[in-house]
Order: sequence, then structure tokens, then C-alpha cells
Amino acid sequence: MLTVVGIGPGATEYLTFEARNAITDAQILVGGARQLSLFAEFGGETRLLDSDLDGLMTWLRGRIHQRVVILASGDPLIYGIGKRLSANFSPAELRIIPGISSVQYLCAKAAVDMNDLWITSSHGREPDFQAIAAHRKVAMVTDKIIGPHAIAQALLARGLNPTLIIGENLSSADERIHRVAAADVAQSYAMNVVIILNER
Repeated sequence: MLTVVGIGPGATEYLTFEARNAITDAQILVGGARQLSLFAEFGGETRLLDSDLDGLMTWLRGRIHQRVVILASGDPLIYGIGKRLSANFSPAELRIIPGISSVQYLCAKAAVDMNDLWITSSHGREPDFQAIAAHRKVAMVTDKIIGPHAIAQALLARGLNPTLIIGENLSSADERIHRVAAADVAQSYAMNVVIILNER
């Protein structure tokens, strides 16, 4: 059985009890270097999750009868590895334990309700800035290529100057949350998530 565990925004205190139990019970732990470092005391086999996702799917298929836990930042099904795994394995082979997403975490910190929130990502993709501009409230999981400054510039070019809430290094000791107009967004930020408020 493969278990995908959402480990939350980063700090281990945001792990659910079910997530902790699955990790403790695992024979094999799969994750990125930063994720695996959170569980340095794990005594079983580990495998680094890298960009070769096809290779990972084949490797996991050969271990389907072992207790394998795949660590996912935030929630596995919000622009995470959960989508790829659920496309390759049946519900009988795959157990997904949700985690607190970075979007949920930032909304809670900034007191922004999620009732009408549109969620998108710039991870390995060109965002649809027309759609972003059309929504009143957007959350975007960013990457190193298209971050807050690029988002702000794209919206300013469309005649908008929305408020951006930028959460850096969420749940870590050096967490910072900024609330600024698009015109005032700095050139660079550490690992972040962005909420865009297109006030009408």
C-alpha cells in the first residue's frame, strides 16, 4: 500500500496525528531533501524524490506491497504529487492523508476567508493572467521563475494594482508575511505563496 502524506506548510507541529502515525509505521519514506530532513530519525529505507517522476512511478510499482510513505508538502492534492500518483495507482493501492496546505495556512495568518478563493499555480507553467485578473480573490503557489514580482508586473500591465499578500518561508522561524500593493512588490522573496486581492 502506498500512502501519500501531506506534511503541511513545513513545521512538523502542523502534521496531523494520522500523518505522524503513517510515517512512524512506514518501511520506506520517499520525499525531497528538505522533506526527508524533517524526519532524520526515521530508521527505515529512504528514497529521494527528484524530477524523474516516471522512474518514481515504476519504482513504487515494484514496492506496492510494502508500507511506502510519499511525503508531500502542504496538501498532496493541491498542486502536489498526489495528482500524479492518483493517475498511476488505483484507490485500492493508494491512501492519501491530507495536510494543511500553504494556501490554507497563509489565509489563516492573513485572516482571508477561502469561500470564494480561486487557487492556481505557477509551478512549471505559465499562469493564466487573464483569469487571475478576472477573479476577485486568487491564491497562487509560486516557483522560482514566476514569483510575486512577475505576478505584480503582469497585473500592473493589465491596468490593475491589486493587493498582494506574500507569505515567505511559511511556518518556519524566519516566516514573513507582507501585504502590499502590486506597484510596491519587491524584486525577490524567499519561498512563498501569494494571495491576490483584486478589490473592485
